[in-house]
Order: sequence, then structure tokens, then C-alpha cells
Amino acid sequence: MKTALITGINGQDGSYLTEFLLEKGYEVWGTLKRNSITESQTSRISNVEVNLEYADMLDMASLIKILQKSQPDEIYNLAAQSDVRISFDQPIYTTQTIAIGTLNLLEAIKIVCPKAKVYQACSSEMFGNNIDKDGYQRETTPMSPVSPYGCAKVYGYNICRNYRNAYGMFISNGILFNHESPRRGTNFVTNKVVREAVKIKLGLSNELKLGNLESSRDWGHAKDYVKAMWLMLQQDSPDDFVCSTGTSHTVKDLVKHVFAKLDLDWEKYVGIDERFYRDEELQHLKGDCNKAKKILNWKHSYTFESMLDEMIEYWMNKLNN
Repeated sequence: MKTALITGINGQDGSYLTEFLLEKGYEVWGTLKRNSITESQTSRISNVEVNLEYADMLDMASLIKILQKSQPDEIYNLAAQSDVRISFDQPIYTTQTIAIGTLNLLEAIKIVCPKAKVYQACSSEMFGNNIDKDGYQRETTPMSPVSPYGCAKVYGYNICRNYRNAYGMFISNGILFNHESPRRGTNFVTNKVVREAVKIKLGLSNELKLGNLESSRDWGHAKDYVKAMWLMLQQDSPDDFVCSTGTSHTVKDLVKHVFAKLDLDWEKYVGIDERFYRDEELQHLKGDCNKAKKILNWKHSYTFESMLDEMIEYWMNKLNN
């Protein structure tokens, strides 16, 4: 039996990864960041048996303690302040948790279990508005992030490459493009749109306020992407991989599909609120995942439409009940 440690286990990706690893026969440990409301902290993982410990990415002692206790074969670093919009409001905290937090974890691993395989959660936000001539972003695309979140993720990406090369540690960076699910936080645009549209359909709301409708993203499903994380750590050597669907849609496309699925005219209900614009906009993201397909033998199973349909069904059931 292998043992895995997941930082940020109670997030969207952490919950799906936990279920995936348990099905593979792993013993799973996870870190929780203590907050004053404990009731909802583990709602995404309430149906699984895992070992949970309080730890904080800025408290290296707590990271060393859980590494010593769990002695993991694989470590998945998913903990972060992950809201890009909020990173403009809290740039210092965002940078500390992602950049310094990653460094703290790497140092702790180097001290306790340097032979463990490590997955680092990177982001398509690292590319900023740089796009290759063919319209895609890939492992070789220059990185010029346009948010504090993206900047911090670039540091995490580079410090992982440095530790990999300097100390011979097995650390793979997963450059994941946007991935969603019914478990996505409702502060993210996909679940925000779906939930509010369903509320409008059920007569529980009458408007939806959004920001930039023309920005486009490469949206996949979190279930597909956690499998890619695992595959990266099953290789003989560490590397960096883009995970994406290779297809982009605008926020307006997202809105149109969801409202049409609910037989609603989106233009009657959707308005623009400048509060939801970023201080520096990221316009287009579309990933080339051919390297992951070739080396990892990975592919995504969800389409943009099937992902949204699953989210619509979830919120219809939840709000009807």
C-alpha cells in the first residue's frame, strides 16, 4: 500500500484526488487549515476515510510534523489562496501562501522524506496574455503573469524546478488550465453562473451580475485533471506538463449554454458589474496538452457541455431539495 499526502485536501481537486487514490488502494493523509467554522471544512470529503491533520503552509513546523507522521510515498501540493480576483485584494497573503508556502513544503520534504515523489499544482495563469503563434499555450510558452496569484505560481513553479535540479528530488509541475465541477467554489465564474441560473429558473433569484463576458478560458473537469496529477508521479523521471482540453470558450458562451439548457433568455437576467473586472485582465487561455497525451497517455473525458450539464443537474437537485 502506498501512502499519499495531499495539502489542501478539502478543496475541489483534493476531494476528487482523494477518491481517486483510495480507489487505487492508497492510504491518504491530508492537511486542513484551521478556521473558526469547522462544520463545512470537510464537506467535500465527508464520505471518505482519510487521516486529517491541521497544518499551515506558512508554519513549517506543522508541515514537518505531518510528513514525519505520514511518511508519504507521494505528496500532492494543492494548498493555496486560489481565487485570482481575490489575489488583487490580498496580494501579500496570496504570495505568502503560494510562494513561501511551497518553499516551506519543499524544505520540509528535503529534511524528512527527500525520496518522496512530489506534485506541484501550477496554473495556466502563469502565462498571462502570452500566446504562441498558433493560438495555444504550452510548456515552452513564456510566462508573464498578470495577477498576484499568477506571479506567486510562477515562483512555485521555478523553485520546484530548482529543487529538482539542485537536490535530485522527484518534483513534477502540473500546469493545469481551468477545471471545474459541482464542487467548485461558487465564487468562481462557472459555478456562480450555474447556481444563479438555476436559482432564476426556480424563482429564487432574478439577476446575475458578471464581469468581462469576452474573456475566454480552456475549461475541463477536475475529475480528469486529478488523474493527470497521479500519472505524473507514476513516471520514471519528473517533468512539467500542461493539462488542458485544447478548446476555449468565452464567459458569454458559458452563460448562453447554461441559460439555454434551462430554457431561459440570458439577456433578460445577466448584467455587468465592474467590481468583477480584474485590475489587469487575462483575455485568452487555450492549452496544448500533447506532451501529457504522449508521455502520460492521458486524455480528458468530459466536454465543456457535459461538464456544465453535470453542474446544472447538481444545482437543480440541491436547490429543489
